Amino acid sequence: MEINIISTGSKGNAVIINGRIMIDCGVSWKLLAPFVGPLKLVLLTHIHSDHLKKTTIKRLVKERPGLRYGCLSYLAPALVDYGVPKGQIDVLTDRAINSYGIANVIPFELTHNVPNCGYKIEMDGEKLIYATDTNNLNGITARNYDYYLIEANYEDAEIQERIQQKEEAGKYVYEKSVIRNHLSKAKADAWLAENAGPNSKFLYMHKHEEAHS
Repeated sequence: MEINIISTGSKGNAVIINGRIMIDCGVSWKLLAPFVGPLKLVLLTHIHSDHLKKTTIKRLVKERPGLRYGCLSYLAPALVDYGVPKGQIDVLTDRAINSYGIANVIPFELTHNVPNCGYKIEMDGEKLIYATDTNNLNGITARNYDYYLIEANYEDAEIQERIQQKEEAGKYVYEKSVIRNHLSKAKADAWLAENAGPNSKFLYMHKHEEAHS
């Protein structure tokens, strides 16, 4: 399976699988343009602009008419507002298998400060799971998948040190919201230990930055 991480983190998110499926579209058109030709499906997770960039979606609709978009129900109105024709939006159901011919796609809800989801994808005989922007992965299993793209946003000791420093300095402590809304590396590693097999590959996603994420 070919995984092209165009960008991950607060600066923007977009990952392309086997050249044909893109998960999230939170990057500039200039960054995305070289990869849009072969795309067949765009899967979106949530409304935050680093995952769903309005101007890029509008340009994608213009440059790739007929492209399909998949999301859970909460995101469909935003896609319509961004210019995606209703007939090209597949409103998916949490934990249900959706067959696209090129792949089977299963969305699953995640815990964030807005409605959010991750995706399991079975494509060309391999399985991948993508999950970012979540406090936890409770109740989600993906045993012996080939690829794991899982958020590992921060190290516990490091972020606690930053919190203490900012509190002592009387500064706004953005890191507290990071802990509420994002997955720590410790949580990611614990979940991977329960799910990944001996031949699985994993990539840590969405590392914490000082800017909005």
